[in-house]
Amino acid sequence: MEHVAAWLAEVLSGPADFTAELGGHQALLRARLKLGITEEQRLRRMELMTASVEKQLPDDELLRRRVVEGFDWGTRIAKGVSASAPGTDLGEPGPTRRAGAGAASPDRPDAP
Repeated sequence: MEHVAAWLAEVLSGPADFTAELGGHQALLRARLKLGITEEQRLRRMELMTASVEKQLPDDELLRRRVVEGFDWGTRIAKGVSASAPGTDLGEPGPTRRAGAGAASPDRPDAP
């Protein structure tokens, strides 16, 4: 839970603790290599995370939406990367922060 909180805070433009302490986006991607995440698994994860966010943030629609968008963004990237074999070159590290144009995507998880 602490790792997810650090990741989400950084993605939402908070402190860069996830990168500094846990290896950032590249470490996160490497951990998912060869997992073979299916779309059904990704959607189930989104279901669970959305329910959790709704429970924890019942009075803040804007924040709920931003958090769920962050999870959706991350699960799409994880699914895409999970089809690759361990040791796959993921390219140069990109930022963990989700910053609009040029941000990492399922097609370019390492985009600057």
